[in-house]
Amino acid sequence: MITLHHCPQTRSMRTLWLLHELDIEFRVAIHPFDKSLRRPEFLTVSPAGRVPALEIDGERMFETGAITQYLCERFSPDGLGRSPGSPDRMAWLVWVNFAETISQHTAALTQQHVALYDDTMRSPIVMKLEAARVRKCYDAIEARLSTPVENRDYLLTSGFSAADVSVGQAVYMARHFAALDDYPETARWYARITERAGFQASLPDADTRLYTRDFYPAWEV
Repeated sequence: MITLHHCPQTRSMRTLWLLHELDIEFRVAIHPFDKSLRRPEFLTVSPAGRVPALEIDGERMFETGAITQYLCERFSPDGLGRSPGSPDRMAWLVWVNFAETISQHTAALTQQHVALYDDTMRSPIVMKLEAARVRKCYDAIEARLSTPVENRDYLLTSGFSAADVSVGQAVYMARHFAALDDYPETARWYARITERAGFQASLPDADTRLYTRDFYPAWEV
């Protein structure tokens, strides 16, 4: 049995969406996004006290990109993954890992807007800088999706993959801080992939949302 340790609206949503896409049996252990992740018993699963963490075949995994690569290579090497030798293998690796570039900026914004409860601790400068960095990531996605090749509905020429899951979930989080209004190809791609049943199944219940608002303007303190 596979067990995913998950906090709603965090990076572990990426793994949850992927597991639904893989259509394999798994269970979810939901944790609050708080100091309980630092409990000694959880640190035996994820030594940095973070999610996602995965228990599989008596082994434990952490780090989102590693989990994505392992699950795809094991369960869907040429479906959601791209095996060595595939023409899209290099691009698959790049975009799966690019999701973390987006997520690090979103995490900084989440800290500023959500985790810091005292307005005096927040920095409008940091908010604006990190939101601008998210938009630079959108620039990269927009350029990729605007490449004039046949069937550019997804990040890879060969079709939907875990790269779309990884980047798509990162964009889902980033949209709380930077809108897609100026990125038409990215917006169309995002709408397309978030219609999928796997994405819909990974969404949080209303009472477990980390974000209480759909959008946080960068200049607010």
